[in-house]
Amino acid sequence: MPHASNFNKPLLRIFASYYRPHWKLFAADMLCAFMIAVSDLAFPMMTKYTIDKLLPGRLYAFFFVMAGLMVILYLFRMGFTYFVTYWGHTVGAYIEADMRRDLFNHLQCLSFSFYDNNRTGQIMSRVTTDLFEVTELSHHGPEDVFISFLTLAGAFVLVFFIRWEMALMLLIAVPLMALITLYSRSNMMKASRRVKERTAEINASLESSISGARVAKAFTNEDFETSKFHGGNENFKDAKKGYYRIMATFNSSIEFMSHFLVVLVIALGGFLIMRQRMTLSELITCNLFVAAFLQPVRRLQSFVEQFSTGMAGFGRFVEIMRIEPDIIDSPGAQVLTRVKGDIEYRDITFAYNNNITVLEHVNLKIPAGSTCALVGPSGGGKTTLCHLLPRFYEIRQGSILIDGKDIRLLTLDSLRRNIGIVQQDVFLFAGSIRENIAYGRIDASQEEIAEAARRAEIHEDIIKFPEGYDTAVGERGLKLSGGQKQRVSIARIFLKNPPVLILDEATSALDSATELKIQHALEELSKGRTTLIIAHRLSTIRSANRIVVIDDTGIREEGTHESLLAGRGLYRELYNSQFRFMENASLRKTVSVQET
Repeated sequence: MPHASNFNKPLLRIFASYYRPHWKLFAADMLCAFMIAVSDLAFPMMTKYTIDKLLPGRLYAFFFVMAGLMVILYLFRMGFTYFVTYWGHTVGAYIEADMRRDLFNHLQCLSFSFYDNNRTGQIMSRVTTDLFEVTELSHHGPEDVFISFLTLAGAFVLVFFIRWEMALMLLIAVPLMALITLYSRSNMMKASRRVKERTAEINASLESSISGARVAKAFTNEDFETSKFHGGNENFKDAKKGYYRIMATFNSSIEFMSHFLVVLVIALGGFLIMRQRMTLSELITCNLFVAAFLQPVRRLQSFVEQFSTGMAGFGRFVEIMRIEPDIIDSPGAQVLTRVKGDIEYRDITFAYNNNITVLEHVNLKIPAGSTCALVGPSGGGKTTLCHLLPRFYEIRQGSILIDGKDIRLLTLDSLRRNIGIVQQDVFLFAGSIRENIAYGRIDASQEEIAEAARRAEIHEDIIKFPEGYDTAVGERGLKLSGGQKQRVSIARIFLKNPPVLILDEATSALDSATELKIQHALEELSKGRTTLIIAHRLSTIRSANRIVVIDDTGIREEGTHESLLAGRGLYRELYNSQFRFMENASLRKTVSVQET
């Protein structure tokens, strides 16, 4: 994958670099484009020779031979056109696919902070919509410019040898058209970029609205969502109208200049014929050359439109590619092997975006194979502390050690392979149950997948489905219950079999009965592993070897459940308030049942 520093060059140089892997096919395409230009220039000269020599000399046999040669010429031209159309577009598709591959690979390297600051729909727009026009630009761009300049130069030279006055007129007309083109290109690129930005906003709004469709219906806010989308759609429409306005001005100006040039050729030719300085055959030939001359002008006209839209999308592609991943392997990074699981947070300080401090001078040691529970009020930094361990975010100060090794000196791949995470908000891919469990180890056999499911206590549920392990889970696991999704994610970790485990409020969104079932699976999962548990329900972490209480001031207390409960600190307050809440809830339920 190209490094981000490779994209600090001018846009056109970066764009040209994508032709390198396909240069042979591209060279063949340009050769065919050259032959098309030669064919277009040969036809007027063959016509002139026919009118000047063959017909006046009554060389009728040669006349029909010349007509046959013209047919053969255009048969060859048809073949060249086929190659250019098919393989030229194919080269464009290859280049677009290469760009999309590089962009996707680059996105995989960017840290959580990038995704925190960019909406999913806008990122998707960069990967898809922004690169759609690149195929047309990468194919037609070089080809149109090459054919156009070759044809223009050839037509000008040949017209010069027929009548220098005609060539002079063409020489005056071309700079005028070039000025119109250059002026319009800049405006069209700006307008096209605005269209791309509005399209990205629509995609982001659409992604958000579709993902939150159930929430919108629950709050009967469909009209609000429709109105919000309508606003974005109107902005897109206005941006598109602005682009079309500039394009219409450009096209109509070029069209006028093209037709005006035809009129000038006829007028000047007629004047020269009147003065007996030009023959009728020469005027016909010049007209044919003007037609050949106007074709590349229209090609350039089309190229300006493609360049505006294609480079606007390519520019947005390069913007992402220029973002340097802030978390990468250090030079000489070591592979983490034979992990025991000793973890130490040493004087850790962390702030989001360098201004929102979440953790400050935190010190914590977790012995290998032990279970450490992190509790405390929301916003205290419990999840952040866990996310720093696999380097989802980079610490600002201090160090984190695994088995005495600084995680910044280890390869990201080996570090993350040795850490498993079960989260409250389970994400399942829109595939089968088998595929989602196998995500823990892609090459796992069916027997290993089934064994992981048994250990996660989800196997019995799976085999009750008509399609068993091939059951589709739906978008984000929609077709499964909350408990089933959670156990699939636990099975995934069983399959991965990491020595270090992070349980991030893995049962907080479940009912008590389901929680008990999953708690058993989690206890099985935690055996023999260094485990960090983030929990709000304090009843689930009583058996932890160590409980650490964290709030926005840092670590307040450490100890076992019994020792912390015996004290008069924050843990006891949290436990008593939670216990009172559960007592009141139980009392209300009892009263409700009695009244019924």
